[in-house]
Amino acid sequence: MSHQSDNHTVPYKSYLWILAILIVLTIISVGVTYIELGNLTVFTAILLASVKSTLVLIYFMHLKFDNKLLQYLVAAIFILLGLVLFITFLDYNYR
Repeated sequence: MSHQSDNHTVPYKSYLWILAILIVLTIISVGVTYIELGNLTVFTAILLASVKSTLVLIYFMHLKFDNKLLQYLVAAIFILLGLVLFITFLDYNYR
């Protein structure tokens, strides 16, 4: 039985860049809580959290190197989540 493995080597430098970006985005998301943006505060926090989770999925969970079908399914889940959040905000704003 032959088992083939698609090994991918990612240099540590890439992980350190992604980690630095995640730290900067975390600092920005904490800073946003101190700025009064009104209704945009929650939207900004969710947007930053989505960007951070996407980076974690792509690089640290190796979705970048995974099957295309799985990548499309994860993208569809994010679109569905965005749609549910959008509908929730519409319901909240028009009550």
